[in-house]
Amino acid sequence: MEESILILDFGSQYTQLIARRVRELRVFSRILPFNASFSEIQQLNPSGIILSGGPCNVYQKGAPICDKRIFDLGIPVLGICYGMQLMAHLLGGRVKKTDHREYGSADVTADVHNAFFKGLTKKFTCWMSHGDRVLKLPKGFRKVAHTSNSPIAVIANTERNFFGVQFHPEVVHTPQGKQIIENFLYAICQLHGTWTPASFVRTSVKEIKDKVGKDKVVLGLSGGVDSSVAAVLLHKAIGKQLTCIFVDNGLLRLNEVYLVKDAFKKHIGLNLRVVDARREFLKALKGVVDPEKKRKIIGRLFIKVFDREAHKIKNVKYLGQGTLYPDVIESVSVFGGPSSTIKSHHNVGGLPKQMKLKLIEPLRELFKDEVRAVGRQLKINSFMTKRHPFPGPGLAVRILGEITEERLDLLRKVDHIFIEEIKVTGQYDKIWQAFAVLLPVKTVGVMGDERTYEHVAALRAVTSTDGMTADWARIPDNILSRISNRIINEVKGINRVCYDISSKPPATIEWE
Repeated sequence: MEESILILDFGSQYTQLIARRVRELRVFSRILPFNASFSEIQQLNPSGIILSGGPCNVYQKGAPICDKRIFDLGIPVLGICYGMQLMAHLLGGRVKKTDHREYGSADVTADVHNAFFKGLTKKFTCWMSHGDRVLKLPKGFRKVAHTSNSPIAVIANTERNFFGVQFHPEVVHTPQGKQIIENFLYAICQLHGTWTPASFVRTSVKEIKDKVGKDKVVLGLSGGVDSSVAAVLLHKAIGKQLTCIFVDNGLLRLNEVYLVKDAFKKHIGLNLRVVDARREFLKALKGVVDPEKKRKIIGRLFIKVFDREAHKIKNVKYLGQGTLYPDVIESVSVFGGPSSTIKSHHNVGGLPKQMKLKLIEPLRELFKDEVRAVGRQLKINSFMTKRHPFPGPGLAVRILGEITEERLDLLRKVDHIFIEEIKVTGQYDKIWQAFAVLLPVKTVGVMGDERTYEHVAALRAVTSTDGMTADWARIPDNILSRISNRIINEVKGINRVCYDISSKPPATIEWE
């Protein structure tokens, strides 16, 4: 039986973190909404279940409640925060609003030593976020830890392997939280940690072969991490049955076409078709300055060009995509989310219906860092697997104002120098995303004894773990100074360089 942990999501902002922590411990995890059907849960046959936290109260009208029969499956269950309260509530305990809410750091003291606390100190720091508490324990449970404000901070029914924690072990603010999750996986669920990039590749290759058979697959290769890894994984499974289409829209980074050809056609042997559509895109974007209009024009035109090229390939049955797990989670979440804003031109959305193709998404169960790990396992050039995110509309949303060939050339050179310098100085891998922006203004400058009136470039670099929030990167002054000097000296047409020190929120990472 394949090892796996099922996480039922009750609306916590940390649910994806739980899944990531489990996977970091080499166990496959899957997230489903709290109201997943019991038959679906049974069919998945998980090795254990984790109930996430959530913003609701278990006793309020319309509170999210899972199917109580999960406690009759004979597998371990861990409830976190709301999940612990729900477990207590459903099994006959009592939960009530407390007079003293507990938010932030707290010290947990273990009252009873058992396998759940293996390797932990008797007293440890945790992160609390709750306004309710368990007042009465269900039958068969006992209190095993407390804090100064929560007499019942951890509960356990060791006979049935049910555990509940009032705090959040998945966040970094609980320093020994990973050990708690590891104990649940290994000491309680008795798992072995067999889920690795290598095992994922082996399983995926077999599944792709079984699904595709002798049919053909077409995939839009962008040169980004997701589509690159998806392409190489499909290629490993079905070889020349895969055709990758790379659309050169004229909005790409410096030497991008050459780099993609070299990495995938020359060194890996992908069946790659490069479509030169630069004139079409520039013509369609002429005079357009509104960023949303730019996105829509690029998205529609990409679909048109891709569709046109794909129709030249006979007997194609599947469309390959680099969809990742966060997109899947958001699309099925009963709590809503940003899934509706997934950009059609980035994930080739709209094509399956239009082209009457079946979807094949080999990475749909992976997070971004896992995709990079699979890329390393597939021996894809680290230049590709370590690349920073790049927007679907490309440089069009990094040029504020009208898109012209002249402005694109300026931005490509500026961006190339910026990225080259942060790589040479060891900053690149510390940064989530770095890029240059061309502003729609000119400023006065002096070069030699002559007055100049030229363009302004802005540099943007942020640190982040998932792109949802981000802080501006503290690149050392001497490095920024060198970057600025190189740009102004080497890129004719730029006489001023700015550095963006805005965080997200309130700013976004991209400027448009």
